[in-house]
Amino acid sequence: MPPEIHKPMIKTLRSSIFAGIAIGTAGFGFLASGVQAETYGSLVGAVLFSFGLLTVVGYKLRLYTGTAGFIKKNEVGTLFLILLGNIIGCFIASLLARVTPMAIQESAQKILELRLRTGAVRCGLLGIGCGFIMTTAVQFARQKQYLPLLFGVPLFIVCGFTHCVADAFYYLCVPASFWKAHAWEILGVYGCIVLGNLIGCNLYRIVLAKDQYQEI
Repeated sequence: MPPEIHKPMIKTLRSSIFAGIAIGTAGFGFLASGVQAETYGSLVGAVLFSFGLLTVVGYKLRLYTGTAGFIKKNEVGTLFLILLGNIIGCFIASLLARVTPMAIQESAQKILELRLRTGAVRCGLLGIGCGFIMTTAVQFARQKQYLPLLFGVPLFIVCGFTHCVADAFYYLCVPASFWKAHAWEILGVYGCIVLGNLIGCNLYRIVLAKDQYQEI
């Protein structure tokens, strides 16, 4: 691979890994708030989760749901490189769940069990709602307007909308024994969430006429 192609790919991967770490850290806070509230999350945790997206926007990192709504047709490969990097970053952050004395793994498993009960198709449809919120929040944040971001992140969590990067963190926190028993179901649900997020992130392109929005 020519160096002029190789270097941008490495830069994108590094940025997306750090974005995954940021979202994973925010997800850890969400789960930790749930441990204290004796559930798998709390409203306080939903607000704290905004830290993840604020970090992504502040450092101009590459996040799947922050990029999918602005990607061009010839950049689809880059989008899935970003998702890979995000998942790697979430894995790094998930290592904290294995050393903390808090019941983070148990809380994460509750979320995953909920996803499996909900089913792949419905999780994908819920992902559309999250994608719409994320693209809207990022669009305003790029214009130095951060209130939609601060409200949007808690909104998608309270609504139960699915976010493929946050879910990657939750799934990677779950004990390996649960994965062995439900691997194919988990992958099916996750694939539908990724697709749902992609559709939701591009909802403005699907619904609005071109002269009603500004391409970035």
